[in-house]
Amino acid sequence: MKKLHFFIGFVCLISNYTIAQFTIDGEFRPRTEYRHGYGNLIPEDTDAGFGISTRARVNFGYADESYKVYLSLQDVMTWGENRQLLPADANNSFAVFEVWGELTLGEGFLAKIGRQTLDYDDQRILGSVGWAQQARNHDAALLKYKKDNFLLDVGLAFNQDKADLSGFSSVGTAYSTTGFFSYKTMQYVYLKQSWEAFSGSLLVLNNGFQEYENDAITPDGTSSLLTFGTHLSYKKGKLELESNLFLQTGQRQGEVDVKGAYLASLDASFKTSNKVTLGAGVEIISGNDGDAGETGAFFPLYGTNHKFNGFMDYFYVGNHANSIGLLDMHISAKFQLNETSSFMVKALNFRGEQELVSGKKSLGTEIDLVFAKKFKGYGLAIGYSQMFANDGMYELKGITEDAAAGSQNWAWAMLTIKPKFLNTSK
Repeated sequence: MKKLHFFIGFVCLISNYTIAQFTIDGEFRPRTEYRHGYGNLIPEDTDAGFGISTRARVNFGYADESYKVYLSLQDVMTWGENRQLLPADANNSFAVFEVWGELTLGEGFLAKIGRQTLDYDDQRILGSVGWAQQARNHDAALLKYKKDNFLLDVGLAFNQDKADLSGFSSVGTAYSTTGFFSYKTMQYVYLKQSWEAFSGSLLVLNNGFQEYENDAITPDGTSSLLTFGTHLSYKKGKLELESNLFLQTGQRQGEVDVKGAYLASLDASFKTSNKVTLGAGVEIISGNDGDAGETGAFFPLYGTNHKFNGFMDYFYVGNHANSIGLLDMHISAKFQLNETSSFMVKALNFRGEQELVSGKKSLGTEIDLVFAKKFKGYGLAIGYSQMFANDGMYELKGITEDAAAGSQNWAWAMLTIKPKFLNTSK
């Protein structure tokens, strides 16, 4: 912590003597949550979860004519996690969330290297997961090109547990980190072209996952999962349309063959007035076909999955990774109450893309409500969600209707303050 104090003082001092742009800003975001069926059906007579967490960030940016550097320091704290007078943080959550350098190469080319967020289109496949207090980042190198309304990104990543160098040469590059589709290698190409009312993009993403021999110790190469598809957007007047179409093939972790996996969606919104926007959409995600050694299940990998398929996160948020797939049909309405306040209501109906063992497909309906208000310098958001489970949901989640609580709900309140400490460009 002394080093952090010294660093902040140092950058504040040098900012007084530089003609380049230097910025310091931050974020303070406490969130209170009541969880009584969030992410899964809660049994009857089980105490609801309740707690308060805080995300705190300090961000430093420096921009010169030929390069930029950026550093974001983050800590995620649960209120009460540390005993009184504890000399060190109990959960070791303090981390460098982002640190990257960007070089101007000329003729529209940039190179961006380091720990960074990857956000594309509606964040269905690659997103920063801003809702999660810890959020998502990648250690990667990007070559970026932009000219007029066309852009091209090429990204590369190679991950290790540590740089294990011994003697004169490396003794191996095995990557033992698993879970949540943690990858050893990544390569992707992203292209986007925009016109007056229409834009289209193409993403080709390949991820390599470390595999091991039967002893679970000896590395045995990597399995490779290829995800590719397009995002289309049309906006003219009061109407807006968005669509995704993605396919997956290759192998996921554990050398499971992926065949015929797909995601397809279409969303429409219409602004009936300056104060009311109506929306409707459908998304279908393929599920496991049940054949041994292979799967037809699609998983949206590194997207901001909380944004899709209901805020209660019953699907594809660390779960539902190789299951029966999903058909999500939804309608919504957003009301602009005044210049600073809005209210959103959304109803989602869930069905399995394939039948459960019992032959059922119907899973249930979720209602999401969010009220948001902006104040001078900060914002407040309050949400409530209710899950109305059908028979298929009880079967899918492995609990009988009699054993489950009669009401499955989730409520939250979040304050966001983003102070601007320093900006030398002003």
